[in-house]
Amino acid sequence: MIVGAGIAGVSTAYHLAVRHGVRDVIVCDPLPPLSLTSDKSTECFRNWWPQPAMVALMDRAIDLLEELGVPLTRRGYVYLTASQDRLDEFERRARVVSQAGAGHLRVHRPLSGTAPCEAAREWDRVQTGADLITDPDLIGRLFPAVGREVVGALHVRRAGWLDAQQLGARLLEDARSAGVELVHRSVVGVQHDQHGVTAVDLDDGDRIETPLVVIAAGPLIQHAVGLVGESLPVHAELHMKVAFKDHLGVVPRDAPLMIWDDPQRLDWDDDERAALRGIDPALLESLRGGAHLRPEGGPDSPWVLGLWEYETRVMHPTFPVPVDSMYPEVVLRGLKTMVPGLASYVDRLPQTVVDGGYYLRTPENLPIIGPLRTPGAFVLGALSGYGIMASQAAAELLALHVTGSQVPGHADAFRLDRFDDPAYLSSVVDTGQL
Repeated sequence: MIVGAGIAGVSTAYHLAVRHGVRDVIVCDPLPPLSLTSDKSTECFRNWWPQPAMVALMDRAIDLLEELGVPLTRRGYVYLTASQDRLDEFERRARVVSQAGAGHLRVHRPLSGTAPCEAAREWDRVQTGADLITDPDLIGRLFPAVGREVVGALHVRRAGWLDAQQLGARLLEDARSAGVELVHRSVVGVQHDQHGVTAVDLDDGDRIETPLVVIAAGPLIQHAVGLVGESLPVHAELHMKVAFKDHLGVVPRDAPLMIWDDPQRLDWDDDERAALRGIDPALLESLRGGAHLRPEGGPDSPWVLGLWEYETRVMHPTFPVPVDSMYPEVVLRGLKTMVPGLASYVDRLPQTVVDGGYYLRTPENLPIIGPLRTPGAFVLGALSGYGIMASQAAAELLALHVTGSQVPGHADAFRLDRFDDPAYLSSVVDTGQL
């Protein structure tokens, strides 16, 4: 029994039934598959992480996406800074990730009259490592939409985005063809004794006998794990995104995912500042970096996705998610620092669509993949904003645990019992999202 039909649950069903030949797999969820938060993703992927275990997991995830034949837009991630003082830190962080196994870091300093990394435009040719560019002229030629004040650009190459709904539909179709059954009910209880799991109870009164249950309930995972009498060291953060119609064509349709790495203070006028003091005074202060965007759709699409978690909003997951009416304007104001042409939209917002969901996060922002403490119970969760990109490697790893197969060396980094070690807990560092 798999509790949850989001990308984690559907992927687990696929790997168990299709790749391991496990029979009698049931996925239980009262909602249609992939409909709670999996369809709210920005659908991006990257292997650029500071921990070797995460690099290994994401490299494997991308390998599996390629094996599945999922079309991947391989334009990369580009991190940008306008601070000359931050360039050394920019490079130091990049070297940490490179040394974690994410690929070679190529550094391109200013060279008069030359363009040392024009390959940065050859999206499909260079697919490993990253290019750190500190030549402002070259940055302007490669990424013409960004402001002229940018002094550093880190172009991560094994990164981009995909169609998550196409991926989910393919996995679901193959899983059902292999005998996976979908049950549109809620799991309200998990029966277990001293030997382990024995059955699950559904909200219609049915009881299904099973020796194995996988909790893959996305933002509701804490409640689902509670049915086994356990809890996870996780918290939920609300994260939103805005799609806006770029009818002026400010963002090039061939742009990569672009991320403004610097903190910034937004330029409100006096009347706006007076109003914000009574609404959200934090918006008047310096806000964290991380505002980012990418084109959405094909070359003829006018849509752009924008995201910026300028405030951390930890809360109990409720649905529908609460939407801040200020979010589109704040995001556009943050993005225009990186892409000045977006200033045209600040006084007259374009058509926008806002949605989002919850990131379930562990203290160090690593997922939890493997057995719970109750025999026969497993968990795949805390895929904090990287559920789509990690889904295939995470589900593959969970299937190895469930079937008693040999797991790769990085598996221990994601087990729940890592939190039983006091030394580990004292060393935990939040590695953030981007």
